[in-house]
Amino acid sequence: MQSRETLSPSLTKDSMKIHRKSSDLPHSRPERDLAQFVCLFFQELIFSMEGFKPFGWYLTLVQFGFYSLFGLVELQLTQDKQRRIPGNTYMIIAFLTVGTMGLSNTSLGYLNYPTQIIFKCCKLIPVMIGGIFIQGKRYNLADVSAALCMSLGLIWFTLADSKVAPNFNATGVLLISLALCADAAIGNVQEKAMKLHNGSSSEMVLYSYSIGFGYILTGLFGVGGLGPAAAFCSQHPVTTYGYAFFFSLTGYFGISFVLALIKLFGALVTVTVTTGRKAMTIILSFMFFSKPFTFQYIWSGLLVLLGIFLNVYSKNQDKMKLPSLADLRNMVLTGKKVRLLSQNV
Repeated sequence: MQSRETLSPSLTKDSMKIHRKSSDLPHSRPERDLAQFVCLFFQELIFSMEGFKPFGWYLTLVQFGFYSLFGLVELQLTQDKQRRIPGNTYMIIAFLTVGTMGLSNTSLGYLNYPTQIIFKCCKLIPVMIGGIFIQGKRYNLADVSAALCMSLGLIWFTLADSKVAPNFNATGVLLISLALCADAAIGNVQEKAMKLHNGSSSEMVLYSYSIGFGYILTGLFGVGGLGPAAAFCSQHPVTTYGYAFFFSLTGYFGISFVLALIKLFGALVTVTVTTGRKAMTIILSFMFFSKPFTFQYIWSGLLVLLGIFLNVYSKNQDKMKLPSLADLRNMVLTGKKVRLLSQNV
């Protein structure tokens, strides 16, 4: 059976408050999607610079710094400035956030950009696994089928990329896979923490990214990677820090929207919404940046989209009184009409 979550009256009230507050930001669907497209455009633009690819962790440091600043400003504009979520929970969330964003940025030094995005489209798979182990959720046949389609599409896309992409490297696959595992844990931990402690999205952004900034800064100092990265960026301030600012600003709008969406609807629905946007991002990436292309990208991408469709179908099954996959299978095998829920009196 599919898990169902019941929000307390106080949480529902706070969720409505987050929804109203987020309307002041570009969180409506068209504006939010535009912000994310611009964010990913600047991300690929930064990594297309010659010599920048080794400095993915430094970009993550700058990104975390901007996010912390934006979160502080937003929190100061709200009436409720009290921290509700415990500090040790933020330590865990910050560590996972550093892992997913740092590894994701670093993977661009090894992977074709559309390949990285198609991996992110399949975040549903580790999210489901994380939901089972972290929150004890159970998923129906449609969700499992969606994960299977995404897995097969992902494997096919990766094999195609390994044949045509000159900069394909298995290290990139490992990095983005680890990033997705951390990302899956983040969504479930954030969902559990925000519902348990009734925390706001601006609070979550401020504390998780400011603590994460300290993690990355300490790590770069430890490995001696801070100096070379800062020296390179000082030679190209506009195309590094300038692009990073717009990359972080538009990304922050998307992060705030995702956190509000997680609190209102859960991690799995959030992944479904953001995955649709990523599919369009792949198309725009091929349009704006020259890169090798093969029709296997299309077929494997369609398989991933089928997985997205199955997931959306599952989420709307009860609301729209749609037949389950088992009912559809029986209808095809027996040739008989399946009695839909809408036919019940």
